[in-house]
Amino acid sequence: MVKNADEYFMKLAISEAKKAEEKCEVPIGAVVVLNGEVIATAHNLRESTQNAITHAEILAIQKACERIGSWRLEDAELYVTLEPCPMCSGAIILSRIKKVIFGAHDPKAGCAGTLMNLLDDQRFNHQCEVVSGVLENECSVLLRDFFRNIRKRNKAEKEKRKINESNN
Repeated sequence: MVKNADEYFMKLAISEAKKAEEKCEVPIGAVVVLNGEVIATAHNLRESTQNAITHAEILAIQKACERIGSWRLEDAELYVTLEPCPMCSGAIILSRIKKVIFGAHDPKAGCAGTLMNLLDDQRFNHQCEVVSGVLENECSVLLRDFFRNIRKRNKAEKEKRKINESNN
């Protein structure tokens, strides 16, 4: 096992997030680990697929289930660069993932401790351990820079349209 496994696997999730960014997707990456081995990786594809459920976590869980031939990921750990949303938290619970390790908190949709913690809610028949803030700065910067660049691009396009309209 790697000396600092959480950081090692989170760096792999960050690499996945960067793949998403290259596709103009929100840079979120996920890695599923079973017994110290990566069994699935994925990144956001929502814009590419125009499908609301193609979040990194959902795709990684799907790949992991296919890899082991079972929907039960009872001993698996999920590393993700951004705190899971309600949908992804539901998939995590239903797939019986043992532990979730995430980087950046999500103040708008985080359901692993920020807005609520669905993953540790005793009303469900499964709970999973949550570790937050692993390589938080790196994960946060990736997201912050991505959205900053989108805002800059949108502003430049808006100014360009204004100039074109005034010239016509």
